[in-house]
Amino acid sequence: MIQQIPALVTTLAVLAGAFLPLPPAWAIELNYPVGIVANDQGTIFLADRNLPGVLKLDGESLSVLFLAEKKFRTPLNAVRCVALDQNGKLLAGDSATREVYRFDDAGKPTPLTAGGIGIPMSIAVNKAGELFVADLELHVIWKVAAAGGNPEKFASVAAPRGLAFDSQDRLWVVSGSKDQLFRVNADGQSETLLKGRPFEFPHQLVVDEQGTAYVTDGYARTVWKIPAVGAPVKLASGEPLAGPVGICRQGSRILVVDPRAKAIFEVTSEGKLHALPLKKD
Repeated sequence: MIQQIPALVTTLAVLAGAFLPLPPAWAIELNYPVGIVANDQGTIFLADRNLPGVLKLDGESLSVLFLAEKKFRTPLNAVRCVALDQNGKLLAGDSATREVYRFDDAGKPTPLTAGGIGIPMSIAVNKAGELFVADLELHVIWKVAAAGGNPEKFASVAAPRGLAFDSQDRLWVVSGSKDQLFRVNADGQSETLLKGRPFEFPHQLVVDEQGTAYVTDGYARTVWKIPAVGAPVKLASGEPLAGPVGICRQGSRILVVDPRAKAIFEVTSEGKLHALPLKKD
């Protein structure tokens, strides 16, 4: 019975969070957005660390999907990342409760691992629907069944920060380790893709159909492009970027969220940056 108490407390806190009053429309803005994902319908979801909670962007309309309590150890008080599962449901990683949540159609988050994650910095989902979570605290990549459950240790990785699957269902990892970019195969064995530390402080990454990777680098104020063959190049760098963190693909578009600039940028193939217009609901 005692072991069930933390999960019960988390569940009750989630239910309480669902009834928190939303801020007035004029108060809705980007506070410190660190994670971004977009679905096939064009809706963008943002993990906002200082809101705290999750924002939704439909077209130019910005609204609050879930407003967390400003109290540590409550759900999504320290949201770090967002992703989509194989059914298009929103996932969010939260270090305040050491948890990954799945949102239902009503916008209610349900805990999946009974607090089995340390600091979830990134979530990636393979074609089978399994979740892979980069845990910055425990230096582990966890594997979680599609339906949830106790995490299974998939690989030990020093300072894992960003995860992404490519079109061949291979897991790419960007980290703070001595070799910053590599792939991990189904057996948890790593294959180095870039030797050394070309990035100053990498955060997240995506991979396109051609096997080209794109990495956000907060300290360098850069979005890097890493071709399948060749050295990394700076695709976009400097102003208006102030410290890019989250990155996702929306069809052929690459979107980057920058918490310091408090903006969402589209990055073109030529490296041009276009800030997405935002209107508050």
